[in-house]
Amino acid sequence: MSSNFSINEKIVYPSQGVGEIKEIFERTVGENTVPYYRIYLEVSDMVVMVPVDNAVKLGIRKIVSAEAAQKSLDMLGQPVESVTSDWKLRYQMNLDLLKKGSIEDITNIVRCLYHRSKVKELPIQERKLYDTARKLLTDEIAIALGLSTKEVESMLHAKLEPLGAIHEKKIQTLEDDDDDDEFGSDLSSDSDSDDDNDGDDSDDTDSDSEEDEDDLDDDED
Repeated sequence: MSSNFSINEKIVYPSQGVGEIKEIFERTVGENTVPYYRIYLEVSDMVVMVPVDNAVKLGIRKIVSAEAAQKSLDMLGQPVESVTSDWKLRYQMNLDLLKKGSIEDITNIVRCLYHRSKVKELPIQERKLYDTARKLLTDEIAIALGLSTKEVESMLHAKLEPLGAIHEKKIQTLEDDDDDDEFGSDLSSDSDSDDDNDGDDSDDTDSDSEEDEDDLDDDED
């Protein structure tokens, strides 16, 4: 039975988090014998079973090297390119990156959304996406560098904070224009935005989507 991973090996499951291969076993499917991975996902305390042949298609990969992890930390402190002010378009772009699952993509999500949060508060769905990406990045770097997640969180903060300082003064300027823009009491009246949300995605960031849409449809930059 050929396998890219071994038992007890840590892996990254895009959009789901860091996991561990607990077992490699075979199941009979019709007349065929199919090898499976049993993967434990600590962040959700779930066990999932994935056919070995589908693992690559799903983007399941090994933890990066210490060198790659350090490179991602350094990327967090680099200047951020301007991004669209349309939060729904921005959300979809970053969700696509999360599904790809490379550490570079995850780093870019964290850097982009942290930067944006210092200009204006993120809508609920984007905050969830940011939290998911940041947790995944923290866990992978911690394993790659042999550090605790608390230590890595401090490192991430140290890299990101200079970006926050750059945009700190902009927040006060935006507040005067946005008092009635986000989280208003009449947001539920805009039901047309239902078609714009990625309701089909199985990612955790799409949970409670109806509640999110009610809270966020008036969030236009």
